Amino acid sequence: MKFVIQRVSEAHVNIDGITVGRIKKGFLVLIGISDLDTEKTADQMISKMIRLRIFEDEQGKTNLDLNSVGGQLLLVSQFTLYADCRHGNRPSFIKAGAPEHASRLYSYILQKCAEYVPDIQHGEFGADMKVQLINDGPFTIILDSDELGVSHKV
Repeated sequence: MKFVIQRVSEAHVNIDGITVGRIKKGFLVLIGISDLDTEKTADQMISKMIRLRIFEDEQGKTNLDLNSVGGQLLLVSQFTLYADCRHGNRPSFIKAGAPEHASRLYSYILQKCAEYVPDIQHGEFGADMKVQLINDGPFTIILDSDELGVSHKV
């Protein structure tokens, strides 16, 4: 599982010209899911993300987490995070999770994040989305379950 976490001062996602999710201060999170990922993988990734201390405190140090600043979440599924560009110029997406599996886990992630953060907004799985953001910093963190040693076992 991969999360691209962008600290934003605002972000929104549109589908067919209609805004389906909008936040102010918080995280825009692009979510990639592989077939190896499980609910346990999601739980561990969410726990790590929610506790990231990447907001500034009164002294200007990145010392505060999302809840400490009353931050919001905008969650967007993005299978292209699993693009394999090693061969040729056309990316392969065979490492991305099958749509049924990824859609189920994406829904699970939305549900679990709502247990931690009161204001959750999201895109639509599989839709052609247009995402706009003002990256605050800019500040972008990539969480990869393989690099974090997160379990893929049920």
